[in-house]
Amino acid sequence: MTQCKRRHRHQEFLQFLRHIDANVPEELDVHLVIDNYATHKHPRTRRWLAARPRYHLHYTPTYASWLNQVEIWFRIITQRAIRRGTFRSVRQLIEKIEQFVQHYNPKSRPFVWVATAGSILEKIHRLCVLISGTTQ
Repeated sequence: MTQCKRRHRHQEFLQFLRHIDANVPEELDVHLVIDNYATHKHPRTRRWLAARPRYHLHYTPTYASWLNQVEIWFRIITQRAIRRGTFRSVRQLIEKIEQFVQHYNPKSRPFVWVATAGSILEKIHRLCVLISGTTQ
């Protein structure tokens, strides 16, 4: 199921959380990996989450979108469904996304994280060396 929203305010995020709350059995904890977008930290969002201790938020570091699995999902949709497409309206774009999801989901597999902590830290080290111009 997809939910395309016109805006990305705290109201829409709360709608998303309520949808999760209604569809995930009460005995299960809910872990959300999210970015530091202000919507996720809005006072009303914080109050809603504070009243539901089964929710656990895990914030990705700033400028680390590659850690966020939803960014991988957005890339898949972009590459396989909407890149180079021509859409005469937002509705047409949403329909294309929904159609893609309907065909993708039955055959989908979980994303598998293949990078090790060591390989990530090595890449960060190489980047830091490159940026700083040092030879260490």
